[in-house]
Amino acid sequence: MPLDVLTANDRPGHYAPSWYAATAHTMPDHPPLRGERHADVCIVGAGYSGLSAALHLRERGYDVVVLEAHRVGWGASGRNGGQLGSGQRVGQGELETSLGVGKARLLWELAEDSKAVVKSLIARYAIDCDLRPGVLEAMHRPRFEREMREEVVLLNDRYDYPYIRFVDCDEIRVMVASDGYHSGALDTDAAHLHSLNYALGLAGAALEAGAKIHERSRVTRVTEGRVETAEGAVVAPHILLACNGYLCGLEGSVAKRVMPINNFIAATEPLPDPAAIIRDDVAVCDSRFVVNYFRLSRDGRLLFGGGENYGYRFPADIAAKVRKPMLEVFPQLADTKIDYAWGGTLAITMDRLPHFARPAPGILSVSGYSGHGVGMATLAGKLASEAIAGQAERFDILANIPRPRFPGGAALRAPLLTLAMLWYGLRDRL
Repeated sequence: MPLDVLTANDRPGHYAPSWYAATAHTMPDHPPLRGERHADVCIVGAGYSGLSAALHLRERGYDVVVLEAHRVGWGASGRNGGQLGSGQRVGQGELETSLGVGKARLLWELAEDSKAVVKSLIARYAIDCDLRPGVLEAMHRPRFEREMREEVVLLNDRYDYPYIRFVDCDEIRVMVASDGYHSGALDTDAAHLHSLNYALGLAGAALEAGAKIHERSRVTRVTEGRVETAEGAVVAPHILLACNGYLCGLEGSVAKRVMPINNFIAATEPLPDPAAIIRDDVAVCDSRFVVNYFRLSRDGRLLFGGGENYGYRFPADIAAKVRKPMLEVFPQLADTKIDYAWGGTLAITMDRLPHFARPAPGILSVSGYSGHGVGMATLAGKLASEAIAGQAERFDILANIPRPRFPGGAALRAPLLTLAMLWYGLRDRL
C-alpha cells in the first residue's frame, strides 16, 4: 500500500520547517469539525484554490465551510517558490499549435486575469506578503534563443502584451551572476511574493467575509451532497475538491489525470550583497524541464528551488539535494550556509494545463497547476465560485479541453514518470 502524502513527510497539523513558516504572520488555530453541520458549499482544502473560492462565494452570499487536513496554507500554497507568472505553464506558441489560436487566446486571457485577481485581492484586503514585480525566464542553452525571441514577439504583437522583452547574453549575465544562462525574457507584469503570508491573508479575508474554516479535519469520504471526516460531516448541495497534490484517492477520475510530485527549496543564510546575485530583485526561472527557480527574500537570502522526486518520501537531506543544482548555477555560493530546506507536494498534468472537472453531480474539482499555481489556483477558486453560482462559461474553458490520462495506472505511473524525467534531465544537460 503506498504511503500517504498527507502524513509521509510532515508532522500532522504542523507547518513544514520552511523560511516561510519562520517568517509568517500570526497563524491562528481553527477548530476541527465535530458533529454534522449544513452549508451551501463545502470546500476540501485550505490552499489558494479553496480559500479563493470561499472568499468569492461569501461575496455572493453562500454559506461556506472549508475543511483542511492540517493547517491553512499547509500544502503547496504555503511552500512554493512564490512566482506569479504570466500565461499558462505552456507557452502561447505551443498552445496555438496544439489547441488553435482561439483557445490559446482564451487561456491567455484567463491567465492574465489570474495575475489581476491576485494583485487585486492583495490590494483590497491589505495582505502583507512582500509582493514585488518582475520574473525573468532564463535560457540555459543557446539553442533556445530563437524560440524565446519568437515567443516575445508573439506576445508583444499578437497578444498586445508590452510588459515582456528579450534579454541577450550580455545583459542576462549582468542581471544574474551566473555563466549558465545565455538569453532570456523579462516580464515586468509578473511578480513574486511570500507564499504562506499570501495564503494566510486569503484565509483572513475569507473569515472576515463569514466563511468557516476547520483545520485538522481530514476528509475521509466524499459522496453526492455529503463530506465526511473522522469526527463530523458537512451536508452541502455543492462540494469543491481543492486538494491539488494531496487528493489522496478521494476522487479516482481526477487522480488518473493529476499526479503528485515532490519539489524542494532551500533558503541560504542572509547574503552580504544580495544584488550581486540577482541585480534587480526579480524572480528567476530557467528553461530546464526540471526547472530551477530562485529569488531573493526580504531579509537578503537566496530562496532556491531545484530537484524533484516522484515517490512519496522526501530525501533524508533536502539541503544537500537542493545545494547541488544551486551550486551548478551559483558556484560562488559554495561556502554559503543553508538555514532552511523543505519539500512540498504539487500536482502536474500530462499537458501542464490545470485540470478542471465535474466528477459527479454537485461536485467540482480544480487541481493540476503544474508549478504555476500562485495565480491559476487563485483564479480557479474564483471560477469555481462562478460555476457554483450558475455562471460556468469560464470554468468550462478548461473543463472542456480533453485531458490525457497518465499511462500505467496507479501502480506504474510513478516509475514511468521517473523514466521520462530521467530522459528530460539528460536532455537538460545536452
